[in-house]
Amino acid sequence: MSTSLTSPAGAAAHRAAPASRSANARSIAAITLGNGLEFFDFTVYTFFATLIGRLFFPVDTAFGQLMLSLATFGVGFAMRPLGGIVIGAYADRAGRKPAMMLTLWLMALGSAMFVITPSYAQIGLAAPVLIVLGRLIQGFAIGGELGASTSLLLEYADDHSRGYYGSWQLFSQALSVLLGSLCGLALTYLLPTDALESWGWRMPFVLGMLVVPIGMYIRRHLHETADSTHAEEGLGSVAAVFGPFRRVLVAGVLLVIGGTAANYIILNYMTNYAATQLGLPLKQAMWAGLAAAAVSMLLAPYAGILSDRIGRKRAILLTRIPMLVLIYPAFMLLNASPNLATLLLVVAGLSLLLIFNSVPSVVILPELFPRRVRATGMSLVYCFGVLIFGGFAQFFATGLIRLTGDPNAPALYVIGCGLVSLLGWAMVRETADRPLE
Repeated sequence: MSTSLTSPAGAAAHRAAPASRSANARSIAAITLGNGLEFFDFTVYTFFATLIGRLFFPVDTAFGQLMLSLATFGVGFAMRPLGGIVIGAYADRAGRKPAMMLTLWLMALGSAMFVITPSYAQIGLAAPVLIVLGRLIQGFAIGGELGASTSLLLEYADDHSRGYYGSWQLFSQALSVLLGSLCGLALTYLLPTDALESWGWRMPFVLGMLVVPIGMYIRRHLHETADSTHAEEGLGSVAAVFGPFRRVLVAGVLLVIGGTAANYIILNYMTNYAATQLGLPLKQAMWAGLAAAAVSMLLAPYAGILSDRIGRKRAILLTRIPMLVLIYPAFMLLNASPNLATLLLVVAGLSLLLIFNSVPSVVILPELFPRRVRATGMSLVYCFGVLIFGGFAQFFATGLIRLTGDPNAPALYVIGCGLVSLLGWAMVRETADRPLE
């Protein structure tokens, strides 16, 4: 892992000594792998949303089952702001490392509930209740993980390489989608339908429970970067974000809306869209997530390097506008030629624009806050932004198709959110190549 990390570092012209660079590469690997394992637990749900809807939700129609399953996916995001407040404040008070260890245990607990919960046919209404509870626990954990891990990444960097370091947050999320896609593909190809529906779909969540021992091991030697002089402030960091930094909070949330809507449509929704709207077999539809994740993983570090060179705001604008222009024609192409080759072409092209937009959008958020409130501020900005417009993106997109009769309606959702996010882009200041504080 370390070898692949050091190659883009050279391109980023890091100014650290070789020994320090090697240590930082190991730190990036530890944060990235732990974060990716946690997001794996959270995102693998979406690849089996259709199947989970059929097993756990007592609705007669396939459309109703899918909508309830996607709504359950979105419910997990409702807990993110609370997780951001509680765990973010804990990270600013007690340190980034203890907060990230806590999120590991919580994520494993949520995954365990997916592993052991019987279907609706076996225990009735208790089944969907337990599934929803598992999603709420996972959402709470992710709400705190993202702020702590992203802050730690940026605090390891210097003023000229924060984009590169922060890009590994997006790399880790793409890694989780890639692993989820590979698990989904393996299970759908290797298992007969009855085995997949009875126990096979639970296997990725069993793997997800491994986040605790693996995550604890790889994160044990991370260097703490939290500001201990403000350790006594506790939840004062929350008050500061809603007080002196409330304008930054609003601007950040607006900025996040556009990126998160595109992210969850392109990176997560396309598998279900290909299966339910385009009529492709699930075995083929699973390749959409794999293609999106592969492109994102390969290009994330270089997107960070670009934002270090030309600035966060310019990098965001140069990619967000083309995405808004091209996404509707891309969906039209998909529906005009609904086959695997077209699906992979469209997903790969949109993912390229998405990753070069997402990296500077995520990196700029913690840069807007001082160290003493950074984890809390980053957590709240991101969690509020994804709560509605990301978590329920798949639900809204599916509902828009039914409401309008337009199979390209998911593109309209991304365009609307993207236009709103330009207000946030105008409100934030440029942060690249400037002191973090």
